[in-house]
Amino acid sequence: MSETPTPGGKRRAAFHTLEVSGLRRLTDDAVEVTFAVPEELADDYDYLPGQYVALRKEIDGREVRRSYSICAVPTRGELRVAVKRDLGGVFSTWANERLEVGERIDVMNPQGAFTSRTHLTSLNDAAAVAAEEVAKNRDTHLVAFAAGSGITPIMAIAQAVLAASETSRFDLVYANRSAMDVMFAEEIGDLKDRHPARFTVHHVLSREQRVSPLLSGRIDAEKLETLLDRVIDVEGTDEWFLCGPFELVQLARDTLSARGVPEDAVRFELFTTGRPEQPAGQSGRVVQADPDGDNVTVEFNLDGLTAKVESPRSAHETLLNAALRVRSDVPFACAGGVCGTCRAKVTCGEYEMDENYALERDEVEAGYVLTCQTRATSDRIALDFDA
Repeated sequence: MSETPTPGGKRRAAFHTLEVSGLRRLTDDAVEVTFAVPEELADDYDYLPGQYVALRKEIDGREVRRSYSICAVPTRGELRVAVKRDLGGVFSTWANERLEVGERIDVMNPQGAFTSRTHLTSLNDAAAVAAEEVAKNRDTHLVAFAAGSGITPIMAIAQAVLAASETSRFDLVYANRSAMDVMFAEEIGDLKDRHPARFTVHHVLSREQRVSPLLSGRIDAEKLETLLDRVIDVEGTDEWFLCGPFELVQLARDTLSARGVPEDAVRFELFTTGRPEQPAGQSGRVVQADPDGDNVTVEFNLDGLTAKVESPRSAHETLLNAALRVRSDVPFACAGGVCGTCRAKVTCGEYEMDENYALERDEVEAGYVLTCQTRATSDRIALDFDA
């Protein structure tokens, strides 16, 4: 019998094999993939709008893992993600060119904290949760800045917010190169038609001239300031959602902070860090303990079982890489500090974490780390993946 965690809460990451039940072309370079979730696994795939799943597939003899946000409001029995083709992307190219209905792919149960703090809906009891939240959050006003495939989690959040309350409002600023690149164009249009007074979308196109100069070209610092001055009600916004490339997300975070927007009112998610010179690993690279004994002892707890591995100090390897050398089921997805799947709590020892785009401040203060970005600086370190 599977454990049913609170939707959106922290839970042990685990893969199950699901069948692709549907494919829908969104743009020339993006496809929506629907997975059928059997009833016996439905509780394991409960989620909140804005969460993501990691997909694992062997492609051309190589195991590839990638994380994709869930793009639809919770529906029991199915799961939908959108995959946009990246230049040189192994999984995204395969999904757009070769994936067929009936394919079986390992899908991790939903993870992530890119969700509204109002938690407007869940999969298993959407009506009850929504009714409760309507009473508490009748005048909720949310604003999202998205670029490209960053729209994916925003779609689920926007639909849930607007459906849960008759007075909630949602403003979307969506940046793309051209109109042909707009993902979920039909769904965005439908939202506008259903909620004309409560849903506002501003399409900013970098390679197409629009009637308003404000909506033409890239969103730089000047354009963002103008949008916040003339278009968005900053003081009247309860929550902000930022999803897209590193440069845009960081610019928006800094700008909102300078305007006095509280940090805990800004939610952000990155699909990449914008650092291709630091490729994400897929498995523990070959490392051997130093025969002279100059090693760091890495101990960790996973699924109630403990393991230990010696990591040569000279290798300067991440805790994730060290752990994978002795247990292949250690959870990870992006290995780039973005998704948070490899999260663990340090219970003993000292360390340095290079990047963090996934953990909240209170998690870091409590000793949680992204093991793909963390290296030990003491002779011994202990981790708990189950914490």
